[in-house]
Amino acid sequence: MTETPRDALILGGNRIPFARSGGPYAGISEKDLLTAALEGLVARFGLQGEKLGTIAGGAVLKLAADLNLTRESALGTPLDPRTPAVDMSKACATGLETTVHVADGIRLGRFTSGIACGVDSASDAPIEVTPRLRRILHRAFSAKTALQRVKALSAIRPADLAPSAPRNSEPRTGLSMGEHQALTGAQWGISRQAQDELALASHQKLAAAYDAGFFDDLITGYRGLGKDQNLRPDSSLEKLASLKPVFGVKSPEVAEPTMTAGNSTPLSDGASAVLLGTAEYAASKGLAPLARVVDSRSAAVDFVHGKEGLLMAPAYAVPELLDAHGLTLQDLDLVEIHEAFASTVLSTLAAWESEEFCREKLGREQALGTIDREKLNVTGSSLAAGHPFAATGGRLVATLAKLLHQRAQETGRTQRGLISVCAAAGQGTVLLLESATA
Repeated sequence: MTETPRDALILGGNRIPFARSGGPYAGISEKDLLTAALEGLVARFGLQGEKLGTIAGGAVLKLAADLNLTRESALGTPLDPRTPAVDMSKACATGLETTVHVADGIRLGRFTSGIACGVDSASDAPIEVTPRLRRILHRAFSAKTALQRVKALSAIRPADLAPSAPRNSEPRTGLSMGEHQALTGAQWGISRQAQDELALASHQKLAAAYDAGFFDDLITGYRGLGKDQNLRPDSSLEKLASLKPVFGVKSPEVAEPTMTAGNSTPLSDGASAVLLGTAEYAASKGLAPLARVVDSRSAAVDFVHGKEGLLMAPAYAVPELLDAHGLTLQDLDLVEIHEAFASTVLSTLAAWESEEFCREKLGREQALGTIDREKLNVTGSSLAAGHPFAATGGRLVATLAKLLHQRAQETGRTQRGLISVCAAAGQGTVLLLESATA
């Protein structure tokens, strides 16, 4: 279809290879990681000295000192320093929400170009002091005399100096994301075999995409890495089957734990960035738009008081988004579902295939149906690439946009694609894209 002046178009992306926590990016700040991804984007699209409409970015594991993380990272690039920036956060959906933010600004006519980005470093997760020590230090810092400062500091006890280790549990339940998903997987009867098969396919497809050169214009090497460090091209069902379960092993509600390190995403470090603009902006830069941002939806579930799975919000957001555009799951040419855990993907698919769920939870007369596995995560996803929380959205957007563009050129018809990302606190964000040209 012909783009209108206010269509928000995906023009391309760049990310650095994702690394395992404690690996080659350990000791590198999130600011430097994000700067590297942005610099690669600037170089790839000739944005040196350019003033963009906005840069929206964020991190989930952000240090207190990184108050203006996105802005400070942008100032380290050749972009015009007058380009404004904003930090955003929505757990694992952060990178997708920054894309929605920039796209909405373009569609509303606020600006004609912008960057959506995200970064996270599990290697540098914030470590807090105790609440009591924090109060003592605040009193000391606000003291007006040296004597008052010494008096405040004298209240410190050895126990106050013990730092609080980073935790990934949900504040309302005390359960980690993996423990929550173990309950959901058991509820939906997701087998270990199916999870391992999905994980293996993710590694195989990501490896094949690298071999085909698919990521050559989507990734900039960094600190000796040219590919995602978690990728295991030699993985096998036998190797995956040998791993012991790590989630649900202590839960009385999980009769047979199935979630292992092999079918769950590892803690990761990385950053990604996506360039968006209008058709006019793209033409001024000599760029061929890859995809058009059609629409998005967010949803949340009551995982605290109800029996909803923590990571099942996309199961509600996707049908709402499709209904708004008169589409079905079967109308989609490509689907990218974030692989937080293999069990999460399979639970979501099972929900859409369930007449009972679709009738009782979605108010539909019949199930949404199945998604052809040949359309799902065709270049691999988070299980193989890794999952630096806020950087995953940008990886998914840039990947799907390029795939839609390629397939539109091959088929001569418009291609539609969906991105689905679950997030902590029972939330989820989904995004509908369409190839920009056929």
